[in-house]
Amino acid sequence: MSNVSDARSTVRGDLSGHPDASEMRARYDKVMGGRDVALVDAPVFLVGLYCAVSPWVLHFTASQPALVTHNLVMGIAIAVLALGFTAMPERMYGLSWAMCAIGAWIIVSTWVVGSSPDAGVVINNIIVGGLTVLLGMVCAGAAMRSRST
Repeated sequence: MSNVSDARSTVRGDLSGHPDASEMRARYDKVMGGRDVALVDAPVFLVGLYCAVSPWVLHFTASQPALVTHNLVMGIAIAVLALGFTAMPERMYGLSWAMCAIGAWIIVSTWVVGSSPDAGVVINNIIVGGLTVLLGMVCAGAAMRSRST
């Protein structure tokens, strides 16, 4: 009967008495590298999704057709990087600096790819690119911190 009560306490969420608890904690720390997924990966994914749909949100599909394709591709690339950061953090965080480069390119591409963009397009791409650079630096900092420990 004591085994039944031990099993009930494990079901409720208390795993401290589990015989493999220390091994599970060590495996989790090894895989996650001591980082918090929700604080970095989710905002990167959301910025990527917004970058992909921003031409339709701001209605510049007719006036800037080259930027529509560009923002769609860059947004998908950022979202795929975020999914990679979540799925394989120990392998993908080396690409954090690439995300910083993508963010800088999004800022500059407004004038390189676009043809005389209006203020809304410029502000949109500057904000999206700036957020991408900032989040890329946070990811790079997390990668450096996990490698040093």
